Amino acid sequence: MDTEIANLLGALSLAVMDRIEQGAREVIGRGGETPAALVVIGYGEGMTNEKLRRILGLSHSGTVRLVDRLVSDQLVERRPGDDAREVALHLTPKGAAARKELMASRISAVASLLDVLSPTETKRLGTLIRDLLVRQDTSEMDRFTICRMCDDRVCTRCPLPTTKGKRAR
Repeated sequence: MDTEIANLLGALSLAVMDRIEQGAREVIGRGGETPAALVVIGYGEGMTNEKLRRILGLSHSGTVRLVDRLVSDQLVERRPGDDAREVALHLTPKGAAARKELMASRISAVASLLDVLSPTETKRLGTLIRDLLVRQDTSEMDRFTICRMCDDRVCTRCPLPTTKGKRAR
């Protein structure tokens, strides 16, 4: 293993996350897992507190507090779930607009790092990243966790493999 490359990749990863976090704070005024929660809830119907908790790696009480903040900020609403014991989380129109703005901010933040590369270098980097992701051993839940801030309008063919086949968002 090349520890220098691993160290450099770690530094680049932090630079990317710092830019994404800064953009998220500018868009919705909150950081931490709040932006990811907004993105994940927007992936589809019937997101529950439990599924959100597992994707974000939070405690039950932490997830409840996070959802309470999203509801208080009028970004998310609770609706009856598939059975009487579940509550489904859905974006409000304000939440959907904020999610869309978050996605644009995220792409802009990352793209600004790539601006220093030539088109050929950018394409080569894209190939390397895709090859790296394709070779990961990931479960369905791993994919949701790794892709918790992905723009599902841009990434229509997730390269992360799973034992359960292609993920439906």
